[in-house]
Amino acid sequence: MASIRDVALHADVSVTTVSHAISGKRKVSEGVRQRVKTAMEELGYVPSRSAQSLAQGRTRILGLVVPDIGNGYFAELAKGVERTAIAQGYNTFLCTTGFDHARELSYLELVRSRAVDGIVYAAGAPPSGPELARVLGNLPTVLVDEEVPWAPLPTFISDNFEGGRAAATYLLELGHHQTMTVGGPEDLESSAQRIAGFTQAWRDGGGEQPVIASGGFTEKGGYDVVKAHLDLLQRKEVTCVFAANDLMALGILDALYDHRLTSPADISVIGFDDIGAARYARPHLTTIRQDVAALGSSATRAVIDIVEGRSENDARRNVRPVELIVRDSTAPLTT
Repeated sequence: MASIRDVALHADVSVTTVSHAISGKRKVSEGVRQRVKTAMEELGYVPSRSAQSLAQGRTRILGLVVPDIGNGYFAELAKGVERTAIAQGYNTFLCTTGFDHARELSYLELVRSRAVDGIVYAAGAPPSGPELARVLGNLPTVLVDEEVPWAPLPTFISDNFEGGRAAATYLLELGHHQTMTVGGPEDLESSAQRIAGFTQAWRDGGGEQPVIASGGFTEKGGYDVVKAHLDLLQRKEVTCVFAANDLMALGILDALYDHRLTSPADISVIGFDDIGAARYARPHLTTIRQDVAALGSSATRAVIDIVEGRSENDARRNVRPVELIVRDSTAPLTT
């Protein structure tokens, strides 16, 4: 197997010149560059990624940290990140934290120790400000999907508050006035904003005080909420449910079916995210759609821009619009 020294001898230049021609870090004449290229082709020499990384001072690897790759939403986010990274000559290193604080902190430390160029970070159980500062240092990092108010980092999120408002407004238009909200983990800003937007619009539209529940952003959590509030649902003291993500909404639909309640005839259900499973549930789930692919792509381009010196690692906030998707799990209230 040919070495860089073989290429230098074949092209009649120094090893240093070959290195500069490959990396582009220093200018070489077009004639020399072509001689090096021809020598590499004739000898079958392929420069190693590690050698190029050393020359460029970069690994061309991005860390991607997400809470739950089993959730279709984060799987789509990961696809968007990976597609954009590959298109710009980067690879990704994936970690999934399970919404666990200690695990999240550990993975952030691990990703940085693997000498990545930057991190796309979807927080699930975000560390404190001092913890983040310690583990990230000056490493280019972009937040995606989840806002971390105490982290002065570029952030790409959906309009969670407006999504909650849209869900409440739609249910009120259908004639509902008794509702239950099902939130996610307490320390996630996305869930808090969705519930806050829903509650404000519900109150402004004349709805009764919502029943408040938490489902932890999981299908089981949504299922268990129905079991815990079954009497209210059976007595029609709650006629509609807003879940702050689709997984909880799907668990709610499953529990309603198991307890001989139907949606939307007995209970209208609306979720948030528009994961793939929402389109195939029975009934098809009404939800608030996020453009998750665009979020992942935008965050990836932003962190690469920071890595390559085209922008700063500042606290700019980028908010994308959401869209109400009406399907079969919601219907006008019948008496």
